[in-house]
Amino acid sequence: MGNILGTGVSGLNAAQANLLTTSHNIANADTSGYSRQQVIQSTNTPQFTGTGFIGNGVNVSTVKRIHNQFLTTQLIQTQTQSSQLAAHYNQISQVDNLLADPVSGLSPSLQDFFTGVNNVASDPSSIPSRQAMISNAEFLVSRLHSLDHQLSEIRSDINTEVKNTVNEINSLTEQIAKLNRNVLLAEGVAAGHPANDLHDQRDELVNQLSKFINTDVVKQRDGTYNVFIGSGQAVVVGTETMPLKAVASPENPQELTLGLSVGNRTMILPENQIKGGSLGGFLSFRSESLNEAQNALGRIAINIAQTFNDQHQLGIDLTGNMGADFFSAPTPQFFSSTLNDPASTIAVDISDVDQLTTSDYRFTYDGTNYILTRLSDNTSVSTATLPSAGSPLTIDGVQITNATINPHERFLIQPTVNGAKNISLNISDAAKIAAAAPVRTEAAVSNTGNATISAGSINPLPLNPDLQQPITIAFHSPYDGQFDVTGTGAGLPATNLVYTEGADISFNGWTIQIKGQPDAGDEFSVKPNTNGIADNRNALLLAELQTKNTMANGTASFQEAYGQMVSLIGNKTRELEVTSKVQANQVTQVQRSIEALSGVNLNEEAANLLRYQQAFQASSKVIEISSSLFDSILRI
Repeated sequence: MGNILGTGVSGLNAAQANLLTTSHNIANADTSGYSRQQVIQSTNTPQFTGTGFIGNGVNVSTVKRIHNQFLTTQLIQTQTQSSQLAAHYNQISQVDNLLADPVSGLSPSLQDFFTGVNNVASDPSSIPSRQAMISNAEFLVSRLHSLDHQLSEIRSDINTEVKNTVNEINSLTEQIAKLNRNVLLAEGVAAGHPANDLHDQRDELVNQLSKFINTDVVKQRDGTYNVFIGSGQAVVVGTETMPLKAVASPENPQELTLGLSVGNRTMILPENQIKGGSLGGFLSFRSESLNEAQNALGRIAINIAQTFNDQHQLGIDLTGNMGADFFSAPTPQFFSSTLNDPASTIAVDISDVDQLTTSDYRFTYDGTNYILTRLSDNTSVSTATLPSAGSPLTIDGVQITNATINPHERFLIQPTVNGAKNISLNISDAAKIAAAAPVRTEAAVSNTGNATISAGSINPLPLNPDLQQPITIAFHSPYDGQFDVTGTGAGLPATNLVYTEGADISFNGWTIQIKGQPDAGDEFSVKPNTNGIADNRNALLLAELQTKNTMANGTASFQEAYGQMVSLIGNKTRELEVTSKVQANQVTQVQRSIEALSGVNLNEEAANLLRYQQAFQASSKVIEISSSLFDSILRI
């Protein structure tokens, strides 16, 4: 009777365990990260008799969760990539909407500004046209300021996101460490049986962590997790955590980056090693897309300011004075590394705006050579002698002209990042617009030949101090194909110059051409453009800057450079939109695979309830029969 009773009791216990586990599955059907659990049963050791082995019932070995580590690892990998792409896309779409907007973008204000310049060229003596040109210039500057401010706000938001994300990561790693401790305690008390619910909770936390940063998990023999981020930095080791910190970058104090607390010090993690998750997306957006956009906008502003200033200085205003700077041209920004000697500094400026790129640069000294590196592709130039104004270290129109620097120190140089922020209008008086050329040419009324002299052009800066000194060009008499140039200036007087029709004649910073056949004694003059209020020659040259290729080594105009910038951001946005959707679909597919394996099927569990109920009832019947048989024996 004892064997029958023991067998019935074992079946009753097994049915009860299955009923409890099934009820637990049903109760947690909607619990995030829960894995369906299953009772593992085995037969008890049978009893040998003369007629063979007689079974002794069932034994509940353990309760395990239906879990596939490969799928879990795959979900972590796809989830962290999806979060990075989504974060990058969400941020860059703001930049794309800002720059590509046909109303609030730069194109309308740029067009309006040059419309004003053309109107002055059409009527250079008109004060209303000149005032409209200044107003349009103010609007252009204001639009550049506005665009840069919004990009700077996005940069500030990235700093906030980095702070918030670091707090989220630290909270999750602390919870994982606590669960490591709980798993150790629970499984220690349970003689090694798995604490399924604790494992599920821990895996769910790791999955959440992977949404913020690339996460790798190494399971230890004692059942605890060691968690690593980035390129292998440990943040959880057993029951201990190493918190992250949002700290100012030693290269650029305006940007927050990631630091790892190790003992009493903070180790800065290289940003190029922080991959995956929303944090990786924020940092990659800032380093790749935001910096590119703000540098590109600043480059346009600097180029507008400098090229317009250069041409404006070659003309004269309504008062007869040479043109001043129309805009205040921005200068490069640079930062000394926090590891540098506070006394270390550099002198950096822009030597050629046409050669400017959208990259940042690093200046270092290795103890032997001074090195200037373009960070976008790590192209470098170097010199063994200290850069100076007479012998600068130059790359892409950026030059170092002096430095106080110790070996192994470094500076971050951003030539264009503040271009749109710092550009300003330098002229408010309409009379100060230099629309006229500073010199004019004339042919003597006594000339008998058919030769004509061009209006002349002013050579590029720097201005010649003798630019407006009167000059006379006189052909020999009798005519011998030669002429003399008299007046004040370098190289003057010049005699017995051979006449070549249409050839350039240059003195005192101007260039003219004479065409046709002069006669003996014919004279031409170049003199100051006195009272040239109706002269529009310089205004026409200013207007030509709208379509002139003054950017990217002479390959693009202002509008084309802005169009390329918008196109680049737009293409990147579209690419991220597509890839983020594809990656999100992969996450969904992996989640469905996990759900198919580990998820709770309520229909199946309902059927199991009936099955285990019947098993419970059957085992109860066995016990009842065992009791009845025992009573029958006692009555004999």
